[in-house]
Formats: sequence, structure tokens, C-alpha cells
Amino acid sequence: MRTRRNPKPISPPAAGVTGPPSLLLDSEAVLREGVAALTAQDPIMARLVAEGAVPPLRKRPPGFQGLAGIVVAQQLSTASAGAIWGRLTARLPDLTAEALAAAPDSALREAGLSAPKIRTLRAAAGAVVGGALPLDTLHALSANEAHRLMVAVHGIGPWTADVYLLFCLGHPDAFPAGDLALQEAARLADGLDARPNAAALTARAEAWRPWRGVAAKVLWAYYRIAKARDGAPVPS
Repeated sequence: MRTRRNPKPISPPAAGVTGPPSLLLDSEAVLREGVAALTAQDPIMARLVAEGAVPPLRKRPPGFQGLAGIVVAQQLSTASAGAIWGRLTARLPDLTAEALAAAPDSALREAGLSAPKIRTLRAAAGAVVGGALPLDTLHALSANEAHRLMVAVHGIGPWTADVYLLFCLGHPDAFPAGDLALQEAARLADGLDARPNAAALTARAEAWRPWRGVAAKVLWAYYRIAKARDGAPVPS
């Protein structure tokens, strides 16, 4: 594996994350390095990439705004999530934990947020304001500790934590095995009759360490290709 000069070190991970890898997934160069490593070690990954499943980097901002965006978009289409996000940020242009905590429920409902998502966002905002979830310094913690602090917040589950670790903090081995699109992509890639559940996909992903986050990006890219080929709508 190649190394960069002055790589950003990250801490050893946990649930859904292994490591510690030497690089953060923070640039196209690191993404290409991960893709090259995967294609060299797994023929299935090599085939998917050869068929066009070359993933984009796709980063989200870290901090409360990035976490809120993940919560808002969960289980929604891209169009629906974008509409709700637009209304929410129009009401709260400075979308900080403090601003969310101070916003009335009526403003959040008018933006289109469901009651469970309002509760999750309020719980996250309260944890940030109270210091239980230090998003501004989460990158300085081990991935294990970061994951533990996130899932301790009411409404934040392993999927949300893993997606935040992957897209906002850049942990290249974060792997949200509970993601349905990943499970379906793995089924198609491996030629399975049934979609693997989270436990089975986690076991399958052992072959992709320490680049499971990059493997997830390849699978998402392949999912989009497969669904477009079938003429089916592609969810976010």
C-alpha cells in the first residue's frame, strides 16, 4: 500500500470500524488508493469497478450540521430529504445545536420533520450543548469511543453513527452493514438469492478490511448502476 507524506492519523475504531488505517478518507487520492487495494485483493470488487462502479468521494461537513443532515435524510428519497432540508435551513440558517435546541417544535414540524426525527435532533442537540457528544472534537477520539458516544444519544443508531464516521470524519473502514442498498448491492454482486442481513454482510466485509468504507462506496455505486439498468428508481 502506498503512503502519503504527512498523512492524517486516526484513532483505533470500534463497532463497524476497524483499524487503525494510516490515512483518512479525505481526498480523491486516498479514495483511489482504497479502490486499488480492494480490486487487488477481491475479484468481486475488481469486477464491480471494471463494470463502472467507481465511487465518488462524497463528503459531508462534520459537526452538528452534518449529523443533522444524515438524520433528516434517513429513510427518505433524495427529493424529499432535500425539500425538508431546504425548509429547515430556511428557518434555521445557522443550524447549530444551540439553534436547534432553541427552535420551537412548530418550526421543525413546518419544515416537514417527523416526530421521531425531531426527538432525535433535539436529543443530539442537547447532548452537544451539554458536552456529552463533543462533535467538534470527535475526530480526536478513538473511533470506538466516537461510535459509543454517538449511539448513546437517543435516536442515533449504529447506521447513523457509521455513516457519520464514514462521510463526516472520513474513517475509511466504517461500514454501515444495516444499509438496505448495501445489502441489495452485495446480493447482486455475489449472485445470492436473498439479501444478506447486517450480520451476514458484516462477515462478508471482513475481506475488505481496512477499506470497508471504500467497499461500501463501491457497492453503492454498483447499486445505482444495477437499478438504472433494471429501469427501477434509485433511492438515495
